[in-house]
Amino acid sequence: MAATTAQPTGTTPRRHIAVIPCRWGASRFPGKPLALLGDKPLLWHVHERCLEAKRLDGAVVATDDERIEAACRQLGIDCIRTGEHLTGTDRVAEVAERLPAEAYINVQGDEPFISPSAIDAISEALEHLPSGTLAVNAFTELVDVGSVLDHNVVKVVVAAQGEALMFSRQPIPYPKGDRPKYLRQLGLYGFTGPALQRFRQLQQGPLERAEGVEMLRFVEHGHAVQMIHVLDDGVAVDTPDDLARAANILAQQAGGSSRVVGKGGPSILNAPILD
Repeated sequence: MAATTAQPTGTTPRRHIAVIPCRWGASRFPGKPLALLGDKPLLWHVHERCLEAKRLDGAVVATDDERIEAACRQLGIDCIRTGEHLTGTDRVAEVAERLPAEAYINVQGDEPFISPSAIDAISEALEHLPSGTLAVNAFTELVDVGSVLDHNVVKVVVAAQGEALMFSRQPIPYPKGDRPKYLRQLGLYGFTGPALQRFRQLQQGPLERAEGVEMLRFVEHGHAVQMIHVLDDGVAVDTPDDLARAANILAQQAGGSSRVVGKGGPSILNAPILD
């Protein structure tokens, strides 16, 4: 039986909740969720940004690692212990089976500066899903050449109607003719519960396995992913060098920002956990 850091006390399903999937064994940065950024673990910063979003009913960490679960308990962060999964979205899908809500927003645990307004934009888009669309995914324009070439930064090509055509770690599209705009996929996805269960039912295809980009699972199987343009210039922490850059950003923010953090409401686990 999976453990949680709090006991459910209510029976009303949540509307929209953020789920932050965290695992210990990232190949490029083992233990990344608990790596210190300032004086707090990386996952704490992500959780704080979720709490700052105006449209959510709370946020919960989802992990299969007892060290991450213990850290969440010490920090007062709601946490659901899951089984092992291929991707973060598979982990979010397990949470959706056990924590009732109208929709779930997957906020990757390595985006410490993700914009709360971007999270709200995904929440709003979930209420206006086009027919046949199973997911929404945030993106922003890339202006830095180094980021375009960085294989840790996932690029996306978007159709005129706003659907994702392809995700890749390579710079796409190739600039043979006009100089294209390069778009960065953010680690910010939104789903309904049934869409998450459909995701778990689908097999990983060759593109997802090759690129390591989980939204390709929907694309490869012919399901629409609606891309939502947001303003976000944060740093995804994929490597220890990224963490050092994030620390510089945090120091700059601390020197000139009066942003209030830690304003969370009631526990997300007030909703019933289903075993």
